[in-house]
Amino acid sequence: MTRAVEIRAPSGETEGTRSQILRWLKRLGESVAENEPLIEIETDKVTVELASPGSGVLREILKQEQEEIAPGELLGRIESGAAAGAAAAAPAIAAAAVVASAAAGTAGAPARRERRAGAGAGELSPAVSRLLRERGLDAAAIRGTGPGGRVTVEDVLRGDTPEPRGPGPREAAPRGAGAGAEEAGAGADAAGEIRRVPHTAVRKRIAEHMVQSLLRTAPHVTTVFEADLAAVLADRSRRREEFARRGVPLTLTAYFVQAAVAAIRAVPEANSRWTDTALEIHEPIHIGVATAVEGTGLLVPVLRDAGSRDLFDTALGLNDLVTRARAGELSPADLRGGTFTISNHGVSGSLLAAPIIINQPQSAILGVGKLEKRPVVVDEGDEEKIVVRPRCYVTLTLDHRVMDGHRANRFLEVLVQTLGAWPA
Repeated sequence: MTRAVEIRAPSGETEGTRSQILRWLKRLGESVAENEPLIEIETDKVTVELASPGSGVLREILKQEQEEIAPGELLGRIESGAAAGAAAAAPAIAAAAVVASAAAGTAGAPARRERRAGAGAGELSPAVSRLLRERGLDAAAIRGTGPGGRVTVEDVLRGDTPEPRGPGPREAAPRGAGAGAEEAGAGADAAGEIRRVPHTAVRKRIAEHMVQSLLRTAPHVTTVFEADLAAVLADRSRRREEFARRGVPLTLTAYFVQAAVAAIRAVPEANSRWTDTALEIHEPIHIGVATAVEGTGLLVPVLRDAGSRDLFDTALGLNDLVTRARAGELSPADLRGGTFTISNHGVSGSLLAAPIIINQPQSAILGVGKLEKRPVVVDEGDEEKIVVRPRCYVTLTLDHRVMDGHRANRFLEVLVQTLGAWPA
């Protein structure tokens, strides 16, 4: 007796979150075990694995790679039971028939072209069809590596690699390309070759979020102060080994989180959201920390209840979030619910960034520039002296509907004083 096990998209996403199939980890006809990773799903925030809901054979794939999916949508089916073995053999037989058909033709490429122009063409996913149109490619000229010879997104990307041109005559354009393709090719050659990198769902969502925040939602204003970190560095030097023995690195970001909490308590509207009828000030302080992840982009995992944490708990929570972000192990819940954000852009060498785009629906974002030694004038008694101090620029970019400049300045004043007099 057999039964079909439905594979459905996760249904716990928040409204407005977009998801798409990044890749199927199994092909049609392959066996799969319950709880084995089956699909990689890319949301606008993070990539997650979807585990198999049962054991058996992957019988149906209803949503292809790069296609957008809705929460709870049916993605495919697994066949479990006695007939699963027979189902597993069927794709192999079909693949063998395709190979035999191609071998029977006098020319391999025409045989593939006929198959794709007929039934095969209907098997192209919307994402593949769109990519072929964008690149001016013919599906018949691309060897499909998907189930049953299907052309996948990866096949199109590989097929777009220009062939090296030697001194001999160029090959004729593919059938149907026409003179327009030749002219377009000549124009591309004159301008230099272009390598297209398709946008990921995360990158597209970040772009939309930035445009929405800056151009359609909040009037951005940035104020700049300079912070002296001599006291912070001295405290870090004293505590670093103790934290390391307890398994936690003590980063400067932990100090900035603690100082931001003090500044938010002095200027609560920095921890708020604007609505048409009222300013909603959050009592809990949940601080998002912008984290660059190679190959993904900027993620903002949220350190919850930052206002109730001491320095060690802050460092512990930050280390957990950043480690999991860079390992690709964050869940969507780790990225929700922030009330204020810190962007420590100085870790990559930036001195000053303005404006840093506000993470909607928040009202402000703190920017921290590169720490460096700078000459400054200090008063010693009745004399002024030039000394070298470890300093950095800090910025507060704010929604000008929420607060005026003097309140933003007060925020940074408290932040800088807290850092400069550490420990308070």
